Amino acid sequence: MDVVLYFQSDNKYTRVATREGEALIRKPLKELVEELDPQQFWQIHRPTLVNAGAVAGVVRDFRGRLQVKLKQHEDTLLVAESYAHLFKQM
Repeated sequence: MDVVLYFQSDNKYTRVATREGEALIRKPLKELVEELDPQQFWQIHRPTLVNAGAVAGVVRDFRGRLQVKLKQHEDTLLVAESYAHLFKQM
């Protein structure tokens, strides 16, 4: 079974990223936020929800912005300043 690493808005669709690949669904991120467990899926940017269990850590880029590194996946995800508090303990 694929484990969802993150969801990301992509025009009229939402991109679902897993370790095995990606898919597009026709469900807005706004609806997903209401349906998913907020302890497991954190909104880290307006268009991005990440599976907290898939987070390997956070790093700062050359501009000082926080970016999430994922376990066993090469993607990095930008964290909006308004969501940076989620990573204070890391």
